[in-house]
Amino acid sequence: MAAHRIDLLLLAVAVSGISFSAPLIAATAAPALAIAFWRNAMGAGALAPLALLRHRSELRGMGRRELLLSAAAGALLALHFGLWLPSLRLTSVASSTALVTTTPIWTTLVLRLRGHRPPGLVWAGTAVAFLGVLVLTGVDLSLSPAALAGDALALGGGMAAAGYVLIGSAVRRTVTTTAYSTVCYTTTAALLLVACLVSGSALAGYSGETWLKLALLTVCAQLLGHTLINRVVRGLGPSVTSTAILLETPGAALIAAVWLGQTPPLAGCAALLVILAGLALVIRGDRDRMP
Repeated sequence: MAAHRIDLLLLAVAVSGISFSAPLIAATAAPALAIAFWRNAMGAGALAPLALLRHRSELRGMGRRELLLSAAAGALLALHFGLWLPSLRLTSVASSTALVTTTPIWTTLVLRLRGHRPPGLVWAGTAVAFLGVLVLTGVDLSLSPAALAGDALALGGGMAAAGYVLIGSAVRRTVTTTAYSTVCYTTTAALLLVACLVSGSALAGYSGETWLKLALLTVCAQLLGHTLINRVVRGLGPSVTSTAILLETPGAALIAAVWLGQTPPLAGCAALLVILAGLALVIRGDRDRMP
């Protein structure tokens, strides 16, 4: 019981951390790919000493399969960030966050292609969420074509995150949080560094305020967000964890409204609620199916 309460407390901290992710990114004066690189590079740098000093045997004990899968998860995480972060320059924080958190839908579809049969409630939730996506993209198209392009990038980021979650859940059955996260974040940072060099994204020359925001982003979203989620998913299970992650959307929207003055139109708010309701049905259906 005590361990369960600790996991719930850590999950609350994680959701709070990731809720600051989108507003911080939108307010940081640096190229999107560079922001993605630095948050992962700093995250890997913070975990590396712990992994080398206290978890060296676990790193050495990772077999070739675990290393390759961890690297593959890192590649998908790099794709997730590479698509989602630029979307925050094109559309609102609320829209981008709602669309990128459609990950449970894509996870369900991938599992169906692999032979799993989701219950009817999952398909109903998927249909409701897609309806919300259609409404939201229609609202954003009425605002500007750029906003619609941002929506598409955010959706792509959600799809990439589904692959990241599926591979990560398989690796975490036998690999500890620190070992997995270190390999994953290092791979993500390396790939994003290549993307920055190819695209010519500036990696330095920022103001002190920008570096401070990058550090806050790393601590809040990367270390207290992603890493703690990797930590608690084994004890709480994917259903509880995924349901809690849905709170990122209203959390990020509220922070963006107060801090950045980004208040979604009424139709956009309604679409956000429809998407959240659909995702909740998907996760409820998955939970009912689990023994």
